[in-house]
Amino acid sequence: MSVAQTVPAPTGLLARRFGPVGSLALALVFLAVLPLVLPYTSLAGTVLVMGLFAAGYNLVFGYAGILSLGHAAMFGGGAYTTGLLMLKLGLSWPLAVVAGAVAGALVGIVFAALALRTRGIYFAMVTLALGQCGYQLAITFADVTGGDNGLRGFVAAPIEIGGLVLDPAQPMVRYYLMFGFAAVALAGLARVLVSPFGMVLRAMRENLPRARACGLDVRGAKALALALSGLVCGLAGSLYAIHLSTVPVDTLGYHLSGQAVMMTLLGGMGTFFGPLLGAALFVGAEHLVSDVTEYWQTVVGILFIGFVLFCPKGVWGTFEGARQP
Repeated sequence: MSVAQTVPAPTGLLARRFGPVGSLALALVFLAVLPLVLPYTSLAGTVLVMGLFAAGYNLVFGYAGILSLGHAAMFGGGAYTTGLLMLKLGLSWPLAVVAGAVAGALVGIVFAALALRTRGIYFAMVTLALGQCGYQLAITFADVTGGDNGLRGFVAAPIEIGGLVLDPAQPMVRYYLMFGFAAVALAGLARVLVSPFGMVLRAMRENLPRARACGLDVRGAKALALALSGLVCGLAGSLYAIHLSTVPVDTLGYHLSGQAVMMTLLGGMGTFFGPLLGAALFVGAEHLVSDVTEYWQTVVGILFIGFVLFCPKGVWGTFEGARQP
């Protein structure tokens, strides 16, 4: 049996009518208009970063069916790498962002080397432990990382493109510079998902023993998925450092890994647009509800429970399912 026979054909609205190009276009249009519809640009920037983080996490959780609880190490690794290169070496921020993405991929490779010996809940626990190791390293080497205070003191300098000077200090300019990086990453993700490798990931998710029996290199595919996921999540962390001009130590905390799970489930795991929508709903609820009540975590928790109960496939996943003929 071929890999294609083990993978169900896409049945969602966009998959049937527009294909992956339509899904990518929807995601890019959604991100492009965010700063025009949200109350302030900084909130749009946070949604963009967290949406990219969730999209990277979705590659292993939603498409490969691998539950990781340590992806904050990839996000935080990218953020700290970018900040340190700018602060200590004076590297220009675009190059530092690329280096941060590579650092995230390296963290993903480390996860693959140490955690793929286990499966299921044991894999999740090992990734959680690895993520906490990263957090502890940031606390221990406070002279380098800033410890509990985070990494501070770096600022993204203006860049010149074709005679046009772009200053990241201006919120709208900074947002669309980050959007450019995110667009490239999302386009790469879309290309991966329609490739034979993407079909292998779906085959593993649907029936791992059958995929292995078909002769697929399951361990190698998982390792590559973690590396690619780390690349995207590291890029998200790098952009977060540029967005805030600081790197909080919480970027390595286990709660951020939990948020990646929540955003992916909320929007719809295994869908391309779902994690972006989930990030918008989660971050939007967190910021807007906190302006109303100090018990915003309880309200957001109740909202999340409601979405899980009434939209078990996530908001976007449920919408796509409802539009099927």
